[in-house]
Amino acid sequence: MEGMIEALDLNQKDYVESYRLSIVIVTYNAETDITPCLQSIVDHGGGNLQLIIVDGGSTDETVNKVEAFGKYIDVLISEPDQGIYDAMNKSIKFLKGNWVLFLGADDRLLPTFASFVEQLVDKKSIYYGNCVSDSEVLGGAFTNYKLAKRNPCHQAIIYPSSVFSKYTYDLKYKVFADYLLNMQCWGDKTFRKEYLPVDISYYNMDGYSSYTADEAFRRDKPFLVRKYLGFLTYLRYRLKKFKEKKKVDSKFF
Repeated sequence: MEGMIEALDLNQKDYVESYRLSIVIVTYNAETDITPCLQSIVDHGGGNLQLIIVDGGSTDETVNKVEAFGKYIDVLISEPDQGIYDAMNKSIKFLKGNWVLFLGADDRLLPTFASFVEQLVDKKSIYYGNCVSDSEVLGGAFTNYKLAKRNPCHQAIIYPSSVFSKYTYDLKYKVFADYLLNMQCWGDKTFRKEYLPVDISYYNMDGYSSYTADEAFRRDKPFLVRKYLGFLTYLRYRLKKFKEKKKVDSKFF
C-alpha cells in the first residue's frame, strides 16, 4: 500500500466539480479507531460531501478498513509523511468543498453535525462550534484574547477552503501547527469568524497532543500572539502570564 495515491470508486460515486464540504481524516496505524470514525461520517455527515483520507503508510489493517468504505471515499493517500500536519497539507490540493473539516481517526461526528452544516452560507466565514469529550464540552465563542490563552479544537472548526489558498500548516510546530493557523485566521480580517452553539464532534482527550511536547511553539508563542492577534492582546496575555508566575513564585517564598 505504500505510496498509493488514488481516487476511489469514482465510477460508483457521482463526480462533481464542487462539494458543500470536504472532510479530511488523517490516519496512521488506526485500525481500532477508523471504522467508528468513518461510520459516524456516513451516519451524520450529510449530503454533497467529499471525503479524503490521508494515511501515513500504516502497517496494520487501517487501509483495508478504509477501503471497506470505498463507495463513500473520493481520495485515499497512503504513504509515509512527516506527521499530522504534513498529512493535512497533502490534502489541500485535493479539496473540492467550499468548506473543510479536519478530523483524526479517533474523532467522531455527532448527530447534531448535519444541522451545523446547514448553517454554512458565507464562503468567507470560518464557522466553529463545540467538541464533546468524555469529561467536558469544549467550545464557546473566541475573541483574540481567548485565543491567546488557548486553542479551540480543530475538530470543531469548519474553514472555508479559501483559507488554504493563503495558509498551510507550519511543520515547525509538530503539535500546535493548528494553533498557529487559528491565530493567523483570527488576525485576518479577510475571514469572518462565527460561533454556532452546536456540538459538532466527539474529541478524544488522550490523542497525540496529550502526550507530545511542542517546545518550539511554547518558545515562540508570545511572538506569534503579538504578530497575529495584535499588540493590545499581546500586552494583556503577557500581564496574565506575569500574574500566574508571581502567584506560583509566592508559594515558594
